[in-house]
Amino acid sequence: MKQILAHLFEYKTFTREEAYSILNKITTGEFNTSQIAAFMTAYSMRSIRVEELEGFREAMYDLSIKINFDGYPLIDLCGTGGDGKNTFNISTLASFVVAGAGYPVAKHGNYGVSSGCGSSNVMEYLGYTFTNDGDTLLRQLQSANICFLHAPLFHPAMKTVAPIRRELGVKTFFNMLGPLSNPANPAFQLIGVYSLELARLYAYLLQKTTKNYTIVHALDGYDEVSLTGNFKTIDNLGERFHRLEQLGLRQVLPAAIEGGETVQEAAGIFSEVIQGKGTAVQHDVVLTNAALAIQTINPSKSFETCFEEAKDSLLGQRALNSFKKLIAG
Repeated sequence: MKQILAHLFEYKTFTREEAYSILNKITTGEFNTSQIAAFMTAYSMRSIRVEELEGFREAMYDLSIKINFDGYPLIDLCGTGGDGKNTFNISTLASFVVAGAGYPVAKHGNYGVSSGCGSSNVMEYLGYTFTNDGDTLLRQLQSANICFLHAPLFHPAMKTVAPIRRELGVKTFFNMLGPLSNPANPAFQLIGVYSLELARLYAYLLQKTTKNYTIVHALDGYDEVSLTGNFKTIDNLGERFHRLEQLGLRQVLPAAIEGGETVQEAAGIFSEVIQGKGTAVQHDVVLTNAALAIQTINPSKSFETCFEEAKDSLLGQRALNSFKKLIAG
């Protein structure tokens, strides 16, 4: 590790193979917690290079417990986190809306590290029991049209560094890896990222795959469509700038999409929205992200058509039914 840290201190970069090796060594316990914390801190003080992200991602996926859902055209809605915005659980709610609209979802999630309440925090609080048992997850997918993949159960690397990440309390390169390492390897992905630089790195990597993807970045720094301002997307066809008014959407204040200070408060907001009892702003934010996910699956459909599909799912309580069936197991 001394050589690796010296490499960083000299502002040198790593090759894909070197990044792959570093993550392997972190996972296998070759480095102690102080060394890992030092690496994560030093590394996060500079921009990541595409070769490094590719090496980290390949190691993360190779080391993961794979899950296979043959015959299901899955989508994952997952953000990097790390935007420091403390929004309510938008992508998780949007996942249930998409599932309720009839599209199978493999939601990849984790506890919050740089935010107060991640998807795993709220799902656990509301009664979901995490599992990596393939038969159980398949049964949930069949009944609820959604399954939840709690990252530490599938990724030894995440489990190893979880206590260190919690103690650091800031975004690290592991935030970047979560959306790229879904163990179900879904065919479709809606990915939210906290910077335009990272969005373009993701696009470079995803172009090498067969996935249909949409990468989302709000220009005021959110890792999702927040409706607090305009946003950019990058998909299989290129990069686009979106004005809210052109999509028939209104700009909202950041305070209107905050997620509360505790898991209990976050779960309360989640429960209101999933029942169709949230505020108009909360509904619109969730429906916008769900609509982009549906459009990722069906690129020929207009945003307006996809938004209406999402709205029917939420207000028709089909999203709620998916949630209830998943919690029931």
